[in-house]
Amino acid sequence: MLERLDNKYILPADAFRPALEKFSEHFDVLEIEGKRAFTYATKYYDDDELRGYYDHHQGRRKRCKVRVREYVDAGFSYLEVKLKDKRKVTVKKRLKVKDHANPLNEQAVEFIEENYRDIYSESFGKSLHPVIAMQYERITLVAREGGERMTIDTNLHFEANGTSRAVQPDMFIIETKSARGNGIADKILRGLHLHPTKRCSKYCIGMASTGAVERQNKFLPALRRLRLAGAQGA
Repeated sequence: MLERLDNKYILPADAFRPALEKFSEHFDVLEIEGKRAFTYATKYYDDDELRGYYDHHQGRRKRCKVRVREYVDAGFSYLEVKLKDKRKVTVKKRLKVKDHANPLNEQAVEFIEENYRDIYSESFGKSLHPVIAMQYERITLVAREGGERMTIDTNLHFEANGTSRAVQPDMFIIETKSARGNGIADKILRGLHLHPTKRCSKYCIGMASTGAVERQNKFLPALRRLRLAGAQGA
């Protein structure tokens, strides 16, 4: 679902287990060649002022995240551009990376500029460079009806600003993706008194937890839930 409304939940294993049992009644697990958990390695790009981070921190609708995501098990990568339209719907555009030595080549820069202008009717006009790398394992659930999807991320590891941080393996970031933001998974979680965590961008959490940014107060609830609040580099 490249256009969707997302909800993100941060849950420990003991809270998430009852929900998994209920999900099995409505969702199938994505499986490829007998494998269900896949490794993602992602680099995020931002400008010198870290506008991608601070636009999110300040809650601006006009914001753009640029990343190169490597699907490690499959052996290919995509340049991905994430934006918010006027309905606050997440719009994700992606381009397969062919030049791995220079993923933000001229074609990629034009792709970013074109998609930014299509959504916001103005030029992107920023020079980008890599600011953080992260890796995690992802399980994807697909609803048997309606096209709803859900991802379950664990074993997250961030590297930025010369610092590494890791999330304990019994903590999960669950992201529901549905047309209206109130799909089957959201209803199941709400029925178990489990609620979304606001401001739960993995990019922003990684930047904040590694000390790569000066302001992080808007992401403190997510950092605390992930047990990443406190001294950087722990």
